Amino acid sequence: MKPDATASARKLFHPRRVLAPMLGTAVLVLIAVPFFFPFWWMITSSFKTATEVFADPSLFPSVWRWRNFIGAFHYQPFARHYFNSVYIALIVTFSTVFICSMSGYAFSRLRFRGRSILFVLILSSLMMPAEVTIVPNFFLMNYLGLTNTHWPLILLAVLGAHGALATFIMRQHFLTLPSDVEDAARIDGLSNFGILIRIAMPIAGSAISAVTILTFLHSWNLFLEPLVFINELELFTLPLSLNNFRDAYGVPLWHLQLAATTMSVVPILLVYIVAQKRIANALAFSGIKG
Repeated sequence: MKPDATASARKLFHPRRVLAPMLGTAVLVLIAVPFFFPFWWMITSSFKTATEVFADPSLFPSVWRWRNFIGAFHYQPFARHYFNSVYIALIVTFSTVFICSMSGYAFSRLRFRGRSILFVLILSSLMMPAEVTIVPNFFLMNYLGLTNTHWPLILLAVLGAHGALATFIMRQHFLTLPSDVEDAARIDGLSNFGILIRIAMPIAGSAISAVTILTFLHSWNLFLEPLVFINELELFTLPLSLNNFRDAYGVPLWHLQLAATTMSVVPILLVYIVAQKRIANALAFSGIKG
């Protein structure tokens, strides 16, 4: 072997070059354990009995009891609650993407008096927690006769603080739209709405993906608003349904609750794993220009 080749081989297989990636991977695995363990405990405990959940801590159940998942549907109308969360989240997601795309385009591409002040006022809603606005929102919805319906969960999710966040994301993305493209579209006779639908939104895939997933997760996990606005069992969403797995004395039925939680979390987790790169790219890209 030639001296140059020998030196290259020594550099390639140098202990530091081999051990550094292995050490880095080991550190990342150790850091990930505290985040992964609760999720693993939830899944495995969903196959245990109520007494076995805390009596004998173990990574695996002694017997895999699939009937816990069936029991979740027998204890209460869990399928109906699942459907309620799905259809509310879908309506909220599509409405938020459409409305916030229009508002984001208006704040980024149109010139009108008071635009900056209005945008700041909209963003200021992000500083107000839901606990502050829940009482006036309840009086408003009660005045409109919308309490004990799903309308508050839709309207407040679309027009509330999360809608302001979605507007900000879309505005930041539309700021990068070249003005030459707009000018060419106007020469072709497109209106502002036509430019938004035919040009701006088709090339805003990353921002729309981020808004879609974040909005769906936000609507899916809502607990305070359903707790305040909904009373009937048939209208419950998943967060209320999970909290309702209790016996006559108010003691949680952990085996049913964990089984139901697993069924409600796993689909969302899979969606997030598949699309997390799009979310990260869109949120990073949204801060480039503003």
